[in-house]
Amino acid sequence: MASLRDADLNKKLGKHESEQRIVEAQRRLLALRLQLGGLIGDGQLGPPLCMLFEGWDASGKGGAIRRLVTPLDPRHVRVAQFAAPTSDEKRHHFLHRFAPALPGWGGMAVLDRSWYGRVLVERVEGFATEEEWRRAYPQIVGFESALATEGTVLVKLWLHVSEDEQLRRFRAREHDPLKRWKLTSEDWRNLSRRHDYELAVEEMLERTDHEAAPWHVVAAESKHSARVDVLEIVIAAIERSLRALGREPVELEASL
Repeated sequence: MASLRDADLNKKLGKHESEQRIVEAQRRLLALRLQLGGLIGDGQLGPPLCMLFEGWDASGKGGAIRRLVTPLDPRHVRVAQFAAPTSDEKRHHFLHRFAPALPGWGGMAVLDRSWYGRVLVERVEGFATEEEWRRAYPQIVGFESALATEGTVLVKLWLHVSEDEQLRRFRAREHDPLKRWKLTSEDWRNLSRRHDYELAVEEMLERTDHEAAPWHVVAAESKHSARVDVLEIVIAAIERSLRALGREPVELEASL
């Protein structure tokens, strides 16, 4: 089972090496994305690819997502961000509002926050009753398993930073007039309840790490290292999914 302890927060990567590996990974990802879209290779559409980004505030989700989607054709990649549900969305099952963002065959979607809000912020802040967030675990696993059975490749990423590093990044944002807008009173309140959130995250990882959609806990103390890891995790997931369908991932020399 996945755990926050899986992340080696001492892992570092220099800027030069990370930039070189990011460029190489982006080029590889572009080729695979074109193959999934049926634009190169055998011309068949590949399986739907859906990436879920979760993590601590200021853990670098936005930067990792930008490196992931920048080289790709924006017509074929959807990035969806999810905040608190609206009053209308609360009238439906909590999974309902995520359905429109899910990709179809040949498509790719990146979800910045996801249905895991039910067992994280809604649990910790009391926006969901204990009965609601506890029954969400099997509902989420069932939902993800159903998607996987229909072919969807789910890549679930938790970006992990220490409490000290999170506080350092908050203070850096606070003193930078160009980044101050990223920091809210809600962020400070969440930091004050870090222990409660850690308990919720560990239970989430334990209860929803399953074969059809495993968790990847990414050490994000070093943003350079985390961005490389995210790209390489996604690439590996695509290659595995293609091989499971009996299709060989394209080679760069043959395609680009």
